[in-house]
Amino acid sequence: WQVPPSSPSTTPTAETSLWRETEQRETGSGDDSLDGLSNRVPRCPLTPSLSPRKRTTSQSKTEPPLLRTNKRTIYTAGRPPWYNVTGTTFKEAFVIGLCGGSASGKTTVANKIIEALDVPWVVLLSMDSFYKVLNKEEQELAAKNEYNFDHPDAFDFELLVTVLRKLKKGKSIKVPVYDFTSHCRRKEWKTVYGANVVIFEGILAFANKELLKLLDMKVFVDTDSDIRLIRRLKRDISQRGRDISGIIKQYNKFVKPAFEQYIEPTVQVADIVVPRGGENFVALDLIVQHVHSQLEKREITVRSALASAHQGQPLPKTLSVMESTPQVRGMHTIIRNKETNRDEFIFYSKRLMRLLIEHALSFLPLKPVSVETPQGGVYEGKRLSGKRITGVSILRAGETMEQALMAVCKDIRLGKILIQTNHDTGEPELHYLRLPKDISEDYVILMDSTVSTGAAALMAVRVLLDHDVAEDKIFLLSLLMAEMGVHSVAYAFPKVRIITTAVDKEVNDQFHIIPGIGEEVSLSLSDSVYQTLCAPESATDEVALQRAYSNLLSCKHNGG
Repeated sequence: WQVPPSSPSTTPTAETSLWRETEQRETGSGDDSLDGLSNRVPRCPLTPSLSPRKRTTSQSKTEPPLLRTNKRTIYTAGRPPWYNVTGTTFKEAFVIGLCGGSASGKTTVANKIIEALDVPWVVLLSMDSFYKVLNKEEQELAAKNEYNFDHPDAFDFELLVTVLRKLKKGKSIKVPVYDFTSHCRRKEWKTVYGANVVIFEGILAFANKELLKLLDMKVFVDTDSDIRLIRRLKRDISQRGRDISGIIKQYNKFVKPAFEQYIEPTVQVADIVVPRGGENFVALDLIVQHVHSQLEKREITVRSALASAHQGQPLPKTLSVMESTPQVRGMHTIIRNKETNRDEFIFYSKRLMRLLIEHALSFLPLKPVSVETPQGGVYEGKRLSGKRITGVSILRAGETMEQALMAVCKDIRLGKILIQTNHDTGEPELHYLRLPKDISEDYVILMDSTVSTGAAALMAVRVLLDHDVAEDKIFLLSLLMAEMGVHSVAYAFPKVRIITTAVDKEVNDQFHIIPGIGEEVSLSLSDSVYQTLCAPESATDEVALQRAYSNLLSCKHNGG
């Protein structure tokens, strides 16, 4: 399917919302202040102009919708469920492969597709990131423009296929960052997660059979060879510090022959051929329409399915409910009483949370250890059988349990996952996450103040699994749970330990637990968000602003 070059009159006129306006990408221009953002005019999804790239490293990035200020970031669109009620990944990312000669405009086409798609959580994966690490002899050849970077042997296809396969399945992946000036990979790799759409671009994107199997749409960007040479000259001189003679020598010796031998023949496997690259608005519009139609076919609902599942089933063995001692029952009486004032509610809720944390720690695996006492004796004790414990709170209300966890576990690492209900669809959506490094090695205490249907908890557990946390190392803690939520989590993830102070039987039409404890847990956190908004400008915690945005969303949906 070859699309003819377009004329300016065919350019779509649909506007992109200001909430989708992203930070400057490679251009280095733009005003990051709120005032500057408010004065911008929303761009059309496909515009004729685009600033040239300015980069010396490979480019692979995730593009969630965001609003960025000088010091803070607000994520403004959530990622809907990508799994079914069993917790398994149901909706793989849609992968678009962009192939074409060097400087044909692949990145320009990719960026314009991202702008026009107007969907959350788009990832751009560049083949440039997967150049092989050069040895000393190859480095010397590269410095003399004698190394062939356009040959298939220059790329680490094994790593590339592994990364793209994991990304397509919804897993968290690490992408190498290749430095074009030193011809080596940087020490810090970029973590990418949460792709609804993956745009993979590279000169040899269609040259590997295993790669082709992962591509849902294959687009070949066809640009005149003279134009590609001019672009390459401008790029390599201004961005990579190379001289004209060296560039032309490399082009004639390696780039042009490689294009004719390895790249141009792959046009036969392309679904769409795009002449003139980023200037062909008709072709880009057709690509965007097709992607939208494919994404619509993959839409799934989770919360409604959870509400009708597992009715009448016995509670799972992985559930542990704290013993209802007179003390525990007395505290529940206080926090469930609608006449209880705010201060008492917060005080006794925190007491219960601390008891819950202490109870949960007893389920962690321990190993025997002998220590010598100051008196010279030997004491046979216990120690955690594992590297460490990490706490992860489901924002907003789960954060109220962090103080109790920190009071019990010294120097514990904390992560945060923001999940909001979309009031139009009723589905949970992932807006933001910040997890500690190497969390896959830890026992994770996942915290939420209440669990009704289990939809948010289900999503949070899926996020942890996507980051390679073992299922049997996840402990879900909640002050109060409904039977429906317990069944939902246990059915999807039978190895996750579920721990709570009480389980109520019913959930009403608004998915509130009955008899429940009301909304005070969330309200107490909302007060802290209000204090954050009123704090001095020196408070630059982006998570605090994320919570503030979450609170504003709630106000909006409630007519405020």
